[in-house]
Amino acid sequence: MSKIRSGGAQRWVDHASRATEDYVQGVQNPRTDWAQATAAAEQSYVAGIQDAISKGRFGKGVKRVGSATQIAGAVGKGQQRYASGVTDAQSKYAARVQPFLDVIANTVLPPRGPKGDPRNLDRVKAITTALRAKKLAS
Repeated sequence: MSKIRSGGAQRWVDHASRATEDYVQGVQNPRTDWAQATAAAEQSYVAGIQDAISKGRFGKGVKRVGSATQIAGAVGKGQQRYASGVTDAQSKYAARVQPFLDVIANTVLPPRGPKGDPRNLDRVKAITTALRAKKLAS
């Protein structure tokens, strides 16, 4: 029978807390390019997702974790990281949302009808159709 040392979780935390520079070096100098390796693994990803779906793993994971754990993690980590994460992503958000804002600005809408007129839904349909086309073209 194999011997298992106790305190493994604490050793993991201790080692990881000293490995920040190793982490950065590993990300900056990977053995294999991340994008190439990830793209090459697409079929394995699809197979794994299909297997998880067929076995109901998503729902099982949700039930195992539960709402209390999700809330504790989101508040415990998210409260400190949310604003800085949004600030850090501002330029990326602006660049990625702009093409969709352009679609909205350039979509010709049918005339507005009186309040409550069902023809007003055609205006909504024009926007949603144009935005969906842009999304699928991206």
